[in-house]
Amino acid sequence: MPDLKKLHEAVIEGNWKAAAAVTEAAIAEGVAPLTIVTGYLVPAMDEVGRRFECEEYFVPEMLLSARAMKASMEIVRPLLKATGAEPVGRVVIGTVKGDLHDIGKNLVASMLEGGGFEVIDLGADVAPERFIEAAATRNAGLVALSALLTVTMTSMKTTIDAFQAAGLRGKVKIMVGGAPVTQQYADAIGADGYSESAAAAVALARKLVAV
Repeated sequence: MPDLKKLHEAVIEGNWKAAAAVTEAAIAEGVAPLTIVTGYLVPAMDEVGRRFECEEYFVPEMLLSARAMKASMEIVRPLLKATGAEPVGRVVIGTVKGDLHDIGKNLVASMLEGGGFEVIDLGADVAPERFIEAAATRNAGLVALSALLTVTMTSMKTTIDAFQAAGLRGKVKIMVGGAPVTQQYADAIGADGYSESAAAAVALARKLVAV
């Protein structure tokens, strides 16, 4: 039986090769894919988030841990779909129209996936219509909007207004984040939640889908 504690350690240490190797060994031994995710990947990424909040980890360490988690998820994801296992929630994420920055958004997407969410990542410079289409077609209950520039923050409000106009605002929770974004701005544009860090975004997402 593979030592799955090594998977937990590999993710925390950012060792993607070890994470993939332990995952493959576990699957070969008949360990359930959902056990790998909920028992080891989710707790490991929670610990990474905790270390970031405590300033023991910084963005480079989080990116390495996210890569290790993704290496494991690449193996597990198809098997999870085959078993019909439901994710914690389904989230559409993207950087809003006019903004090409995606490092922060990528980090949040990785943390959300590590937290048990199914993530539909639309990339950067995403128009409101694309957010709406993805949320509707993928039956996502959560939309995450990112902006790194003050001049593109207005696209967040435009996107929220577009969901309202499409009659979908009541069906999705919308969370926002990014360097220039504040709780005050999130409240002003009618967002359901604001997160100032990738680690905090997971806790916020869990709270929003549980409501």
